Amino acid sequence: MMRRRTTLLASCTALALALGATACGGGPVAAGGGGKSLSGQTITVAGVWSGSEQKNFQKVLDAFTAKTGAKTQFVSTGDNVSTVVGSKIEGGNAPDVVMVPQVGVLQQFAKEGWLKPLSKTTEQSVDTNYASVWKKYGSVGDTLYGLYFKAAHKSTVWYSPDVLDQAGVKPPTTYDAMLKAGHTVSDSGLAAFSVAGQDGWTLTDWFENIYLSQAGPEKYDALAAHQLKWTDPTVVEALTTLGKLFKDRQLMAGGQKGALNTDFPGSVEKVFGPKPEAGMVYEGDFVAGVAKDQFGKKIGQDANFFPFPAVDGGKAPVVSGGDAAVVLKDGKNQKAAMTFLEYLATPEAAAVWAGAGGFLSPNKKLDLASYSDDIARETAKSLVAAGDSVRFDMSDQAPAAFGGTKGAGEWKILQDFLRDPSDPKATAAELEKAAAKAYQG
Repeated sequence: MMRRRTTLLASCTALALALGATACGGGPVAAGGGGKSLSGQTITVAGVWSGSEQKNFQKVLDAFTAKTGAKTQFVSTGDNVSTVVGSKIEGGNAPDVVMVPQVGVLQQFAKEGWLKPLSKTTEQSVDTNYASVWKKYGSVGDTLYGLYFKAAHKSTVWYSPDVLDQAGVKPPTTYDAMLKAGHTVSDSGLAAFSVAGQDGWTLTDWFENIYLSQAGPEKYDALAAHQLKWTDPTVVEALTTLGKLFKDRQLMAGGQKGALNTDFPGSVEKVFGPKPEAGMVYEGDFVAGVAKDQFGKKIGQDANFFPFPAVDGGKAPVVSGGDAAVVLKDGKNQKAAMTFLEYLATPEAAAVWAGAGGFLSPNKKLDLASYSDDIARETAKSLVAAGDSVRFDMSDQAPAAFGGTKGAGEWKILQDFLRDPSDPKATAAELEKAAAKAYQG
């Protein structure tokens, strides 16, 4: 998910280690004995990616094929990963590997008994190449089921330098200053923000950044674990802050209706496409991949970002996310699937996508020089600098019924709030009702 996308209860010096190291260790070359050891075998990999993300992941799959001889087939699940994978398992057509964009979904899969524990080789790579927090998020109990291949920095606001320059606006450092800068941009002819309201997950990311900055990390952790109710005054306050943007027609391209009819790729197109409608779009570092691959933008020149600004005197938030590879018990080719995960755990695999753009790796052995542009390296440094205050995407930690299902739970309730942001208290009550039900299940 991108998510989603596409999840940190505890402290995250993790990411400092994950992205700050510049050593480029080789790690085991997982070809199951070297050479074209998997010739004649095919593995099916399912994931949420489409468009440029799918194209770039295909390069990783191709590199695995070149190394091992195994053929690969990618199946795009769309955002409802758990539903799609569940029906494929029931139909006797389970993929071998799934790239899971939410911690909550990984835990659900493990509880359903769908997952195979990862191999000792992969576990050793994770212990050596990753900060311990990534192992924690990939584990259920003490068993490692998920390998975090792709991380996201979800506290980046992307903008067209031309548009901001023409409006005479500098990148803002507070939320109120960002809305004020937005008015200056819209006065100069283009809407300030392109909002992807058709995809509920983007709205959860807006909320989480505001909440983390305004309420602070401890409350964020409590809300993520549902130890704090969604009716808490801090939630109402964060919704009120988000509502300042949602109710201001001048700030959003196409107003509320336009936002609700815009999906994530469309929101990037409205800023960086051939007919720009807005100056800024908020989403994770993966915006860069879309701007570069689909619209030919030079990252750092035609497209740049500023950190999501601080809210009400809080700290500027850093929310992270990630996609974890898991192996399904019902897959037809488990040996090749395990070998594929051993490959994904190497810096060599991460370097393939890092070079293509729109990607961050939690693998600390990946040389930062592998990234295709300075902005990607800067994004990595921003994650590092956040240290202990980084938090994993909240909706990705929730049960899928609440935090990861299209047309339901938090996604739908925030879409309803975008449509009518007049009653944050009522929205908080709806969120609590849905959360209470999902966390009991």
